[in-house]
Amino acid sequence: MRDAMKKATTEMLVLFLLKQRPMYAYEMLQEIARLSENALQFNTLYIAIYRLQDHGYIRELEKVTTEGNRTRVYFSITEPGLAYLEGIMAEYRLIVNAVDGILKQDGAIYTKEEPV
Repeated sequence: MRDAMKKATTEMLVLFLLKQRPMYAYEMLQEIARLSENALQFNTLYIAIYRLQDHGYIRELEKVTTEGNRTRVYFSITEPGLAYLEGIMAEYRLIVNAVDGILKQDGAIYTKEEPV
């Protein structure tokens, strides 16, 4: 269940972070871990980044070579990406609120006299 939930929210979190500022992939991994207090760590982040890029929701901003001769590819969110993020955040909130609403009714949905 945990892996399925993480997979379902990966794109949303990538877009959310890139809405804040341009970042490179490893930086996004670190930020998600930091902001979630290490509750979330993704193995599928790179796949989500490439998928978002293929759909035009994010774009490669620049490549920077570090002192250690590593290349960091910075990504930024596009206008269609902002619209997509808005939609998936609304859908996410709708689902989470509906599930929470059901779970809050624990023990109060049915009376003991009702047949199962």
